[in-house]
Amino acid sequence: MERSSYASRSSGELNAAAASGGGRPVRVIPLRQPTEAAARGSASSSSPWWRAAVGRARGMGPLEWAEAALPCVAWMRRYRWKEDLQADLAAGITVGVMLVPQAMSYAKLAGLHPIYGLYTGFVPLFVYAIFGSSRQLAVGPVALVSLLVSNVLGGIVNSSSELYTELAILLAFMVGILECLMGLLRLGWLIRFISHSVISGFTTASAIVIGLSQIKYFLGYSVTRSSKIIPLIDSIISGIDQFSWPPFVMGSTFLAILLIMKNLGKSNKRLRFLRASGPLTAVVVGTIFVKIFRPSAISVVGEIPQGLPKFSIPRGFEHLMSLMPTAVLITGVAILESVGIAKALAAKNGYELDSNKELFGLGIANICGSFFSAYPATGSFSRSAVNHESGAKTGLSGIIMGIIIGSALLFMTPLFTDIPQCALAAIVISAVTGLVDYEEAIFLWGIDKKDFFLWAITFMTTLIFGIEIGVLVGVGFSLAFVIHESANPHIAVLGRLPGTTVYRNTLQYPEAYTYNGIVVVRIDAPIYFANISYIKDRLREYELNLPNSNRGPDVGRVYFVILEMSPVTYIDSSAVQALKDLHQEYKARHIQIAIANPNRQVHLLLSRSGIIDLIGAGWCFVRVHDAVQVCLQHVQSSSPSAKKLTPQASEDLTDSIPTSKTEQQQQRRYGFLKNLWKAQDGNRESSGEVQPLLRQNLV
Repeated sequence: MERSSYASRSSGELNAAAASGGGRPVRVIPLRQPTEAAARGSASSSSPWWRAAVGRARGMGPLEWAEAALPCVAWMRRYRWKEDLQADLAAGITVGVMLVPQAMSYAKLAGLHPIYGLYTGFVPLFVYAIFGSSRQLAVGPVALVSLLVSNVLGGIVNSSSELYTELAILLAFMVGILECLMGLLRLGWLIRFISHSVISGFTTASAIVIGLSQIKYFLGYSVTRSSKIIPLIDSIISGIDQFSWPPFVMGSTFLAILLIMKNLGKSNKRLRFLRASGPLTAVVVGTIFVKIFRPSAISVVGEIPQGLPKFSIPRGFEHLMSLMPTAVLITGVAILESVGIAKALAAKNGYELDSNKELFGLGIANICGSFFSAYPATGSFSRSAVNHESGAKTGLSGIIMGIIIGSALLFMTPLFTDIPQCALAAIVISAVTGLVDYEEAIFLWGIDKKDFFLWAITFMTTLIFGIEIGVLVGVGFSLAFVIHESANPHIAVLGRLPGTTVYRNTLQYPEAYTYNGIVVVRIDAPIYFANISYIKDRLREYELNLPNSNRGPDVGRVYFVILEMSPVTYIDSSAVQALKDLHQEYKARHIQIAIANPNRQVHLLLSRSGIIDLIGAGWCFVRVHDAVQVCLQHVQSSSPSAKKLTPQASEDLTDSIPTSKTEQQQQRRYGFLKNLWKAQDGNRESSGEVQPLLRQNLV
């Protein structure tokens, strides 16, 4: 028997044949073909960001230029002295009081003298208030960055040497340069490839390492400096014979007080001042206790130099390359911590925030801070939350924090001499307890095992192999999942929902029905070199393993493949060539490709590459339903075994868009004849007879 070819005529040819006696033509919505004018319009609408930025810059006035260069101008112009000043003063004083002991604690965590924590909380605050775009973000030293500084510098030089301090300051300069470059080049989007589960696993492991590294001040003996949990635990166990009760009791007491005050401040709005005053309480009570009783077993901070930091140029540039990986890592942490919380606070307070401007502001703050003996600073989750809860309205609250730190440097450093080390350690431990996100792991286990795996692998590798390895492994797996999802996109076989012209995934809607000889496939991703082979394999699989079709004439195999391309946002040259090859393969097997609902960019590229001409303009449709109807009409007119259709198939085929007014009048005129015919032949389907094609209105 001679095989019929369905990959021969377009819908236009079919209509012509139908008009000459082969049946009534199927009315379809014409797909507008792309023109050169559309191509030029498309090119202009998708111009690069820098060209759009130049266009915006030309229309900016002096005030807009001032706001672009100095974001502080935006809130200074609209500052309401009566409403905002009181709130900014209260927030600035609250967070400033919290920052003084925290800054010294984090400097100790970084392996630096406590004074460098105060320096880090001084100049960067003023600079960020001018160049930063967030009005509630509290900038300064943070625990995670301090741990990273300690981890990398401890492997290069001894923490007691002057070079250690110089390299920490150089790190601030390098981080500032990287942040400025990423902001200017608009590269903040790169961090989007790091999964939230990776970040959560990394911060949870880092919090545990930070807590264990500070426990030496509770135990009363030295513990190995490491970012790996096994050496830390081994060092703690091996030195247990040197355990001292006084620092343990004092440190545990301070930790309990801090946690109680922190939880009370979170749970009760009236007591929220307790959350901010907790660190100061621990420092004051501990200092008074040491001054009165002078316990020999309690180690204290010691002498702290008085006065503001002096201007100096960072040194140690010969170690630049060895510090670069850590500088990149700290920059990533800054983007994740600072930009993330800054955007959240901006949304809560009703203003827009540009992440690239925010990066640039953080970079300028770090660069300027490095000239005044500061190590890398970034936004703090805890202090920013307190700043927001205290009612901060503008960047003036950050300036007030800086004034408090400056006052402490000028007048209060002699009082810091007798601060117990265990009190500062308790402040660090209480601060990082909020980073232990075990609830996220439980949530991910119940929702998505893949994300839980990312969380677990990042958590375990960070604990066992260190921060750098943990981050690399977590990011590597995160990117691997992204690449896998991109290279293996979701592809769905579509069926028609009963009583509609809507086509949906047959797995999601089992009641949706398909047609014999026609496969409707939706590709839910851009088509490019990495996934085109997978897409071709899946299409071949659908051809060999026929879906369970229950409508239309039984033709025994697939003759039409309709590609629903509305989710396809992009197609590259490799995919174009693969589609040409696929068309040739299908043509050799008498299979016709049809394209439904491509967007303008994809349609334009397919037209330019010759795909539309190769397939035939008549095989490009606005709707999947139009494509299905044309294919069914081909089946009826071409297949010897389908000269007549079942009643249900004929109804499906003729369920088209509204016809012309004349045809609609004719339909109404002869409607009663149709009803009469259906009534007389009501049992025809069950008896095996068929009915002719009848046009119906659009469902």
